[in-house]
Amino acid sequence: MGAVVERLASMGLTVPDVAAPVASYVPALRSGSHVFTSGQLPFVDGALPAVGKVGAEVSPEDAHEYARLCGLNVIAAINSIADLDTVVRVVKVTVFVASAPDFTGQPGVANGASDLLAAAFGAAGSHTRSAVGVAVLPLNSPVEVDAIVEVA
Repeated sequence: MGAVVERLASMGLTVPDVAAPVASYVPALRSGSHVFTSGQLPFVDGALPAVGKVGAEVSPEDAHEYARLCGLNVIAAINSIADLDTVVRVVKVTVFVASAPDFTGQPGVANGASDLLAAAFGAAGSHTRSAVGVAVLPLNSPVEVDAIVEVA
């Protein structure tokens, strides 16, 4: 068992199977020393745990957990094409939050994914990030996360 998988296990988590694409794309692609993930939704066993806009149908606290699930699915996407222990640095994370018109807590929601990646990859998990409020996401998901990581 590798170091990243052990860190996740210590948090009670396992790397899931990579989520099947919902359209015409691949979950992750390697170009040189970088892996680019497609946007990952908070699927659990192939289903979304909730739908709707954060600040309306979905609470910010629940959305934080869904962003964490997205982060775990980002890890699964990376794992589908590269050994997790070869990650040199999580470079950039983008978190999209389907937001009610008056919701401005996107950074707090995004911390769900950021904190998981930092815990999983240790010092290599510190990253740049954008947290973006949007009108709607695929399948009416409340959150979507993608990442760029450097691998050895």
